[in-house]
Amino acid sequence: MATVVMEQIGRLFINVQQLRQIPRMLECAFPTLPCTVTAADVPWVFREPHILAGYRPPEQSWRYYALSLFQRHNEALNVWTHLLAALVILVKFRELAETVDFLRDPHAQPLFILLLSALVYLSCSVLAHLLSARSELSHYTFFFLDYVGVAVYQYGSALGHYYYAIEEAWHARVRGLFLPAAAFLAWLSCAGCCYGKSVSPSLPKFAHKLFQVVPSGLAYCLDISPVLHRIHACAACSCSDPAVDYHGYQVLFFLASAYFFAFPHPERWFPGRCDMVGQGHQVFHVLLVLCTLAQIEALRLDYTHRRALYQRLHGDLAHDAIALFVFTACCSALTAFLMRQRIRTLLREKCV
Repeated sequence: MATVVMEQIGRLFINVQQLRQIPRMLECAFPTLPCTVTAADVPWVFREPHILAGYRPPEQSWRYYALSLFQRHNEALNVWTHLLAALVILVKFRELAETVDFLRDPHAQPLFILLLSALVYLSCSVLAHLLSARSELSHYTFFFLDYVGVAVYQYGSALGHYYYAIEEAWHARVRGLFLPAAAFLAWLSCAGCCYGKSVSPSLPKFAHKLFQVVPSGLAYCLDISPVLHRIHACAACSCSDPAVDYHGYQVLFFLASAYFFAFPHPERWFPGRCDMVGQGHQVFHVLLVLCTLAQIEALRLDYTHRRALYQRLHGDLAHDAIALFVFTACCSALTAFLMRQRIRTLLREKCV
């Protein structure tokens, strides 16, 4: 009996010794990351207005930038806001899949495209803010990818609004034109953002923003028109519809997010004090996530309670809408790829 006890104690001692090695193993697996640097220590393309410090040094390994997910730097909050939002939408998708037949119900396919496009834009944004600091080419590459995600989400939103939220009167006005126009404006938004980014060294920041804001603003005006018409019609007859309330929230959240995207506040008022937390782009991320979540909830309610209307209005439109979604994504990705090739050539000439 004593021998058995001693053997057990010996095994316990060995296990304790192994546990004591865990911190050292973790230290080897997650090496000490280089300290962040100031704006003066990174190329011009990485610098953001009024953000003076917290930049990650360029030309490090891919492993370093991946592990910087757990480092304190001026892009960390931008990464985490959209990463957590993507996880929330994955949970939402799983919940919906329990009651919605995405595979066999053609009228559920636009809702699936909306969820997929939201995941795409959030994932592309995470990659852009996490990995773009490695080099100038990486910076352009990943933000071009981010713009592809934005274009995909713009079309997904337009499809969801047109399919589920539209009123019959507005449908009669825009039928046959809405989705092709939405696809074109989504591509134009991607092209404008890529072009503005590629010529940004020769343009002031304000002009660079115009290439991003104007096409995206045009796309939003079209995409949100069924929702605005629906809200107006509901207000005119004093209806009580929870989906309309959520649609109203998504409009308010988007307009607020657009302000913080276009104007670098509050860092303009407090230069150097918002380097890690408090940047306008971080506020933009949070508000855009709230907009997306409100939009998904509104369209979920519309999918559940308005089937008789959208089934009568759209018929077999869902199949054509999916093809147009794939076409929009491919055109946007091709545009981003061609712009990346142009930037790659320019950077090579710059080094010669």
